[in-house]
Amino acid sequence: MAQILAPSSQWQMRIARNSAPASPMTAKMWSSLVLKQNKKGTAKSSAKFRVFAVKSENGTINRMEDLLNLDLTPYTDSFIAEYIWIGGSGIDLRSKSRTISKPIEHPSELPKWNYDGSSTGQAPGEDSEVILYPQAIFKDPFRGGNNILVMCDTYTPQGEPIPTNKRHRAAEIFSNKKVVDEVPWFGIEQEYTLLQTNVKWPLGWPVGGYPGPQGPYYCAAGADKSFGRDISDAHYKACLYAGVNVSGTNGEVMPGQWEYQVGPSVGIDAGDHIWISRYILERITEQAGVVLSLDPKPIEGDWNGAGCHTNYSEGGRRL
Repeated sequence: MAQILAPSSQWQMRIARNSAPASPMTAKMWSSLVLKQNKKGTAKSSAKFRVFAVKSENGTINRMEDLLNLDLTPYTDSFIAEYIWIGGSGIDLRSKSRTISKPIEHPSELPKWNYDGSSTGQAPGEDSEVILYPQAIFKDPFRGGNNILVMCDTYTPQGEPIPTNKRHRAAEIFSNKKVVDEVPWFGIEQEYTLLQTNVKWPLGWPVGGYPGPQGPYYCAAGADKSFGRDISDAHYKACLYAGVNVSGTNGEVMPGQWEYQVGPSVGIDAGDHIWISRYILERITEQAGVVLSLDPKPIEGDWNGAGCHTNYSEGGRRL
């Protein structure tokens, strides 16, 4: 089966095409090419992925990238809404897509939807229906056009928030007049680690081995010190495109580890923006063939942990 690595053009990146004829590749050959940049001079920035068109068994070139990047707006008023919610573990993200036939300006105009909660650890098999309530809308950096990402929370068919729905209670607190008057500002620093797919070992590390001691990697540049910058930059641009209030990014202390900052955001927006930013990062690492880890201590020993530091200020004072 043909495979392709095709980041969306909506990341404001250009796809560098191979000029040489494509040839069949095995799965092993493909995995060795994932995330390698074009070294023939066609790419002008380190933030650009090379896309490989792979021959299928009948010898024709797979043009899936053209379909992925189709602009639907000249042909239909319909668009795609990706409904996103937090799964049963409290840290996993789930999503599914549906067609919306008319323009919308507010989440309340979107239809509620449902899913099988027994498959996400959020409902028993004999009573598995969970209802998605749209709560926040972001532009979709993967599909582009009028397509959107929709942050949802989760309820029973009777309208009660399910136990894993923490957003419902948070929204009640943040809508309290006393809290609103305080103008609660949040600045969130999300650290994460990029892992090699098959071995679950940090990106840039020798398999089964260790790099040099920590010190030269923090906010560093260079092929021997910075691993995964393309992913960090792609995520940064995708978040800005989506409307996420991302304010910065940097390489972290441990090689293969990065951080980005969301905020300042007020009230419930802070939660919606950090969760959508995580979803976007999951999608980007999925396309890049790299595993995202939010584990607070991914590697034992004298190696930096990965946290999610939260800064808070009342009354709109600067963080």
